[in-house]
Amino acid sequence: MSGARDKGLAVPSSRLGRLTRLGTMTAGVAGNMALGSMAQLGRGQRPEWRDLLLTPANVTRIADQLAKMRGAAMKIGQLVSMDTGDVLPPELSGIMARLRDDAHFMPPAQLKKVLGGQWHEGWLRDFARFDVRPIAAASIGQVHRAQTHDGRDMAIKVQYPGVARSIDSDVANVGALIRMSGMLPKGFAIDPYLAEAALQLHEETDYLREARCLMQFRDLLVGTDGFVLPEVCEDWSTKSILAMSFVTGKPIEAAETEDKTTRELIMRRLVDLTLKELFQFKLMQSDPNFANYQYNPATGDIVLLDFGATRPLSSSLSNDYRAFLKSGLDGEYNKLEEVAVSIGFITNSMPERHRAKCLQLMCTAFEALGAPLFDFTDKTLTREMQRGGEALARDGFIPPVVPMDVLYLQRKFGGMFLLGARLGTKLPVADMMRRYLEV
Repeated sequence: MSGARDKGLAVPSSRLGRLTRLGTMTAGVAGNMALGSMAQLGRGQRPEWRDLLLTPANVTRIADQLAKMRGAAMKIGQLVSMDTGDVLPPELSGIMARLRDDAHFMPPAQLKKVLGGQWHEGWLRDFARFDVRPIAAASIGQVHRAQTHDGRDMAIKVQYPGVARSIDSDVANVGALIRMSGMLPKGFAIDPYLAEAALQLHEETDYLREARCLMQFRDLLVGTDGFVLPEVCEDWSTKSILAMSFVTGKPIEAAETEDKTTRELIMRRLVDLTLKELFQFKLMQSDPNFANYQYNPATGDIVLLDFGATRPLSSSLSNDYRAFLKSGLDGEYNKLEEVAVSIGFITNSMPERHRAKCLQLMCTAFEALGAPLFDFTDKTLTREMQRGGEALARDGFIPPVVPMDVLYLQRKFGGMFLLGARLGTKLPVADMMRRYLEV
């Protein structure tokens, strides 16, 4: 990194400041589109709204501005950038893709002001070391390493100022940008998703809630080999600061250089953990960002980080997914259709041709998953699903409003498959699932 990211960039904390930034960005994008439109008219061409929006200049402007704002604006950009079957078109997802690991960090003066507002006066004297340069920076906060005089090695996550109180306005403004794109299917209802996203983000900015979720997962995984979770340092944690023990690990992607047995063990553990969360714990860490997982080559352990997106799951949803997976793997497609309606993947009011195509795509996925070994690197299934989705879109398909918990579950599953592809693994996924499908 260089430039502003080396020096840090203050987070705009007032609502007016954030609104001004989004307004400036939108005006700049509109200006670029107007110039492009005139250029096309000058060549005797009819301007295409989508093509005008998706120019390199506009892509850069949008991504850079959201990265500078951080908070809910950047978080929504990250949410729609995951290549996991999200509801937004791939063109708009592409605009946001660079936001996954592209956050600026607070400069030391702003950091000191935030910490001083949360901790007691003279707090710095309690630390033998406090690194002002963060070891990680994301959409809602940044993480610093510190050591207390009593010997604790800590990772301290500090929330950006103004993020929590700007969530609703940020979500509304990014929603306006999405609508301006003109790329949503006609009749698609985005408002329920934006409302749920705002609720989720309010939860994620409550670091005391995240601390409770972290402690809950530590209790659930007691005695489970292969996982390490940090401990919460309650005496230094507040609603906007989460202090934890520092845990050593490398980015999970670094494991791609390990041998086949090690890579498959990592993925087996993570897939099994996902199934446990859905069917046993009924509690899921729903954010599959690779940055939330680390790997310790010395011990072989997987380090689990960031529990802000933890969501409780209802027994009814868990049971529906059990029935869905079982009927799909067993080839009971009448039952599969019934459960798909219950979950919300399809609706009774959907045109029959669209319903049939959706069911066909589900069957295609289960045929691939049912193989003795599922190859995460095989792109055949991805291409077939993409072609099927594009055909539906051309035929006027309007995606139903899916419950938010279902969207987050699908996103988690998709993230696991992306990681499996990154690590180049093959696993008996069907056999692993079947162990959880019998009541």
